[in-house]
Amino acid sequence: MKIVRVVAAVIKDFNEKGEPIIFATQRGYGDLKGGWEFPGGKIEEGETPQEALMREIKEELDTEISIGELIHTIEYDYPAFHLSMDCFWAEVIAGDLVLKEHEDAKWLTKAEMNSVGWLPADITLVDKIRMSI
Repeated sequence: MKIVRVVAAVIKDFNEKGEPIIFATQRGYGDLKGGWEFPGGKIEEGETPQEALMREIKEELDTEISIGELIHTIEYDYPAFHLSMDCFWAEVIAGDLVLKEHEDAKWLTKAEMNSVGWLPADITLVDKIRMSI
């Protein structure tokens, strides 16, 4: 089975009430179009996961992020490929999170984390994030 190595940013901020919020995006293309995910993308040859994540967020969201610690590496079997996804905490340092490839995006509080239709691999991270924020 083909292995696809990707990275994802769990972008954290705080709302006006001081509650932690997490940025989620809705896929705008491909077989998984319409599903909700943590933004990111494929690791290119010669890139570290952190370099790939900074590049992908700049390309997809026109935003610069700072990357924190690794939350978890998700291993998930989709029908056509095996996904290995390194998920990192991240914060916006410059930019306005402009949607270039996604259909929609939302900032979610801990209570709202289950209000979107997460993609199968991404849903495995939601409980871990909820416990950490």
